[in-house]
Amino acid sequence: MTTTHAPARPIGKAAVGALGTLAVATGALESVVTPTLPLLQRELDMSPAEGALLSIVLLVTGALITPIAGKLGDRYGGKRVVVRLMAVVCVGGLVSALAPNLPVLLLGQVLQGAMVGALPLSFILVRAHLPAGESKVAIGVVSGLFVGGAMAGTLAAGPVAEGLSRHWMFALPTFAVIGATVLVHRLMPHDPPRRPDGTGIDWPGLVLLSGTLVTLMLVLGLGADMVTQPLVLLGLVVLLAAFGTGWVAVERRAASPMVDLRMLTRPALGKSCVLTFLICVGTSAATYLVPQLFAVPADTYGFGASATAIGFFLLPGALAASLAGPISGIGVRRLGSRAVVTAGVLLMAVGLLGLAAAHTEIWHLVVGKALVALANGLCVTAMVTRTATSVDLGDTGIATGLVLVTRVIGFAVGVQVTGAILTAGTPSGSKIPAESAFVAGFVLAAAVTVLSLLVVRTMSKGVKE
Repeated sequence: MTTTHAPARPIGKAAVGALGTLAVATGALESVVTPTLPLLQRELDMSPAEGALLSIVLLVTGALITPIAGKLGDRYGGKRVVVRLMAVVCVGGLVSALAPNLPVLLLGQVLQGAMVGALPLSFILVRAHLPAGESKVAIGVVSGLFVGGAMAGTLAAGPVAEGLSRHWMFALPTFAVIGATVLVHRLMPHDPPRRPDGTGIDWPGLVLLSGTLVTLMLVLGLGADMVTQPLVLLGLVVLLAAFGTGWVAVERRAASPMVDLRMLTRPALGKSCVLTFLICVGTSAATYLVPQLFAVPADTYGFGASATAIGFFLLPGALAASLAGPISGIGVRRLGSRAVVTAGVLLMAVGLLGLAAAHTEIWHLVVGKALVALANGLCVTAMVTRTATSVDLGDTGIATGLVLVTRVIGFAVGVQVTGAILTAGTPSGSKIPAESAFVAGFVLAAAVTVLSLLVVRTMSKGVKE
């Protein structure tokens, strides 16, 4: 890739629409594994441990790719990097679609993880080609469409896998990604690089961060099963501490760190990361628990809903999530990020506590999930927008990448913790968790969400700090 210094020229609605289309397609492709994991386990004869690995490998790869993609986008220009990144994603999607066994499917998911880096690259392109006020709204639109695409993928994956095959549930969104990438390539003008091309990739930092994230996921995913093997669990915890400490030490001394940890000392970015983590931990409870409640047999305290019915019940949440991004972008522009985040946190707490108190009717779950989805979209989009517009233009990719990595880690941590609560609350000899386990999960998520208000109250009213 060569460095150019031509000034960026303004873009129209078609170019923003191309980025939005790419966000929808990648969001859909990212989300197909979670709702169909039981089906994949049956067809590929996977053990629970292998299923857990499949469910997290894309998240781990995405968390690693995101800061690198943002850094390269700042250095070489967002369009050049996003097109190349999407080429890797398309290959990964096709590999997943054709996978005859678990190892090949894991390879496809590793390649697909590159898609998580597309969002910060989209923000680089938006900020390079639009005025500050319009860029805030555009960032909100792109973020909201990504969330909407993810929800659409969650809704459609089950029916496609059951009606056609598991191969088509990967193939269809991959074809959409290919088409959207072509649109971005044709409609989006090149943006000038913002950083000098003088340093390489921080490989030691990449290796240590990889070890940190993989070990963290193993501790969270296997911790409950290793209670009877305390030495193994202790060894994983020690290894996690070693990887994490080594990574921080390397990044602080690196001339061109993979993740510039010094940026976390900036109030706007540090608070955005903390808030994003707490909010996504809370969101993950509803994302995981509500479908589980729908599927609990009707002769107990659940509804015995089929996969198709569950997708229909989740539709209001999908619509709320897709609308949250644009609403948040407009709200941040007019009211400031603190007002939007405060409203989102309070709305999420109400939704989670409502789910804990009332979940005996289908509409209870539908409304509660929609409130949480709307609140999450408001908060995360406000955090990303606030971060993207509070740093130097050349730091946009790195800063938003940090927030998005935090989002991935927060969601993964929340799902694993919530799953552990259900496991602990399942009576011996039964496959159905006690109703109190669901209540405990919702209450814990609400408590974490309310805790984030302590950080929100320290934010400034505007975007910049």
